Amino acid sequence: MCNPRPPPLVRLISPSPACCQGEMTELRHRREATCGESDDILSKASAELGSSPVPLPEDKAVLVQRLVKLLFGCLAAVTCGMMYAVYLSIYHEKKFWFSSRQELEREITFQGGNGLYYYYYKHMLKAPSFEKGIYELTRDNRTVSALTINAVEQLFLYPELVTSFLYRVTGSQDVIEPVYFYIGVVFGLQAIYVTALFVSSWVMSGTWVAGMLAVAWYIINRPDTTKVDYAIPLRDNWALPYFSCQVAALTGFLRNNIHSSMEMFCYLLMSASTFTFILIWEHGHYVVFVQGLALFLLDCFDLVQPRKVAYAIIKKRKHNSQLGFKLFIEFSKDIVSSTQHILHNLKVGPPLARLMKILLHFYLVFTIGITFSYLKIIPVRESDHILKFLEAKFGLNSTTDFVTNLLLCQDDLQSPGQDFFLRLTQASVLPFYLLVLLVCLLSALQAIYCRLSGQPLKSSPRLEDGLIGQQPEVVYHVFHTLLFGGLAMLFVGMKYLWTPYVCMFTAFGVCSPELWVTVFKWLRLKSVHPVVLALILSTAVPTIIGFSLWREYFPRLITELSELQEFYDPDTVELMNWIKTQAPMAAVFAGSPQLLGSVKLCSGCSVTSLPLYTDSTLLRRSESIYQVYALRSAEDIYKILTSYQASHVIIEEAVCSELGPPKGCRIKDLLDISNGHVVYEKGEMYAFSKYARFCQEIKMNYSPYINYFTRVFWNRSYHIYKVNAVVSFQY
Repeated sequence: MCNPRPPPLVRLISPSPACCQGEMTELRHRREATCGESDDILSKASAELGSSPVPLPEDKAVLVQRLVKLLFGCLAAVTCGMMYAVYLSIYHEKKFWFSSRQELEREITFQGGNGLYYYYYKHMLKAPSFEKGIYELTRDNRTVSALTINAVEQLFLYPELVTSFLYRVTGSQDVIEPVYFYIGVVFGLQAIYVTALFVSSWVMSGTWVAGMLAVAWYIINRPDTTKVDYAIPLRDNWALPYFSCQVAALTGFLRNNIHSSMEMFCYLLMSASTFTFILIWEHGHYVVFVQGLALFLLDCFDLVQPRKVAYAIIKKRKHNSQLGFKLFIEFSKDIVSSTQHILHNLKVGPPLARLMKILLHFYLVFTIGITFSYLKIIPVRESDHILKFLEAKFGLNSTTDFVTNLLLCQDDLQSPGQDFFLRLTQASVLPFYLLVLLVCLLSALQAIYCRLSGQPLKSSPRLEDGLIGQQPEVVYHVFHTLLFGGLAMLFVGMKYLWTPYVCMFTAFGVCSPELWVTVFKWLRLKSVHPVVLALILSTAVPTIIGFSLWREYFPRLITELSELQEFYDPDTVELMNWIKTQAPMAAVFAGSPQLLGSVKLCSGCSVTSLPLYTDSTLLRRSESIYQVYALRSAEDIYKILTSYQASHVIIEEAVCSELGPPKGCRIKDLLDISNGHVVYEKGEMYAFSKYARFCQEIKMNYSPYINYFTRVFWNRSYHIYKVNAVVSFQY
């Protein structure tokens, strides 16, 4: 900058006469004024560019230090993601011996009903053109018998469409097999998943060490963080990486001190990832609703800049208009204005009154929504079975309905057991999580009390202030983890959403100096400066945790990659080989939905139902087909199968002869309860019906069963019976 002192030459000249003193003074004033104007111009220019004034030499050193830190952090994040993808690839190969198996055996490794998604991927590759393949899927009458479905919308097949398109346009046909390309894309998304968790923890704590610790905890707790080990094509594995990117972008977007260009980048990334997440997963809108609830709480308590909330609403309206949601456009202005009016009223009044208004608002919203659902004011026909399930889940009603009880017996819809919490405790993540959550929650409550009392919060709190609860991104994650944690306590399947963010949130906490300073401020330490001690502990504690995790779990991970596991199901392979080679091309198979998913994948034959739990029509079809395991007559089963145009029925020995507690979740017990074929007396369950169990009696090969059905294949696990087109009565 300008130096107001005169040059050395002027200082060597002797004092000028009195007549010249005025001119010298005026010249000096002009010089100082010019320097001041130049300083103002530079400051204004810097402010317009969103940066600090022209850096001094020491500022350049800080800038270089930050750039180096950013470079190493990005390198560490990308490296963690790539190493995790490589780890998954090696583990998958060792577990299934994938490269040494035939195509049919590879497809059987897609266990359960998730192999159905891979079938549509293969279908798109076999189609004459990409457009022709999409047309066939949107008018699919070859999958479910006597039913035409839009498979793209009903099964959320957008990942398969994109993957098949990439496989075609990149010319990968001569380089890699289709199955490896499909699996590689899924593993690549998992790399993005852990990278986004890394970035979220890094942004909140300010150190990329937190990101590495978050990824380490995520991998160690893999049985509770992901299903990708055993169910690759599941919608969860495709969707959750996008949700992780959305959370990372939202974390940066909520920060107070963020550059305008970075804020816009975070918002665009958040919008794109949210749209993709909802498009891929059928349960995505429920997740976004819970997330929106956390943001609403954040805004109710004035813990986030109102400008960002208004900006998000306006941009969402524009985004939806581009997607063609005309109905939303018509009412968006009224919705936005009403929402802003409600929020304004919630932010007026004394603290207790504001809190009561917020609680009353939530109570009215949920009460009115449930009331409208029961009164059928809101059409809920498609999700009626979900409402019945929730009633039974929370003990509001008991039912004998098969579909409801079947949902109650699903593993993902059960409450978590003690082993889940034991695993998290052994990995040391749960104890630290509870401590971090307690500190952040108490600090957030303190900030909420200040806002309800009308006290302003610091827009740029310093490290020594110890105000971790005044950071919007931290408070959002407190609400985020509490809401999803509550759902995980009800439904164990929600742990795949909650546990990864437990790892991320805990890693942020132990590595954050602000959190440690907050604790020391509460304790009022005087012997040691809180900031110095916080900087020491925020480095020492993660180092100790990382070293202990490395020492205990790294040998286990190496062992997993070195041991050869064996996955072989000869009975299923024999069954699929028979269907593929011996069954007619026009055959329609009936059986359990999970098995039919594999039948469709391996043979391409039509089936009577699909393994979907969100479609009430398909669930009722499954209930009808499951009657082969009930106490029903041969004539009843024959009528049911012919009504769905089934030509063959598959009886599974594991379902028919399933052992377990009489009041458990066996399929045959659920059917007996639904059909009214059981009675309870003095705590004991008795079955009564004039017919024996169909799946057992049909194996005896006597009339009237042989009149309606002919056995064409059997092994230890499966029996296939052909449904006779012409009934021949034999006695």
